[in-house]
Amino acid sequence: MTERLSNGGPPLDDDHTPPWGRNGIGRYFEWAAAKKKAFDAPYDVAVLRARRAALIGLTYEEYTLEILERGRYLGTGDVERIAEIKRHRPIRY
Repeated sequence: MTERLSNGGPPLDDDHTPPWGRNGIGRYFEWAAAKKKAFDAPYDVAVLRARRAALIGLTYEEYTLEILERGRYLGTGDVERIAEIKRHRPIRY
């Protein structure tokens, strides 16, 4: 049995799909820049969001997405919405 060694480069198999998909780059970089801009907040705002997120058991990303998507600042009284966000987390192994 031969082992394949990897130099850390991209896979050479046909199964490899680049981050922007199989149909060309399109708007991939525009979306990436927009996402970065949405999550880049001034330091004080980012620290405040991170602290509030930690208090209610969410990540910074989850808390910020809730603000961006729904315009709501979650608190300890939003038990149902927080539980729903946690249910949609990817499974970690």
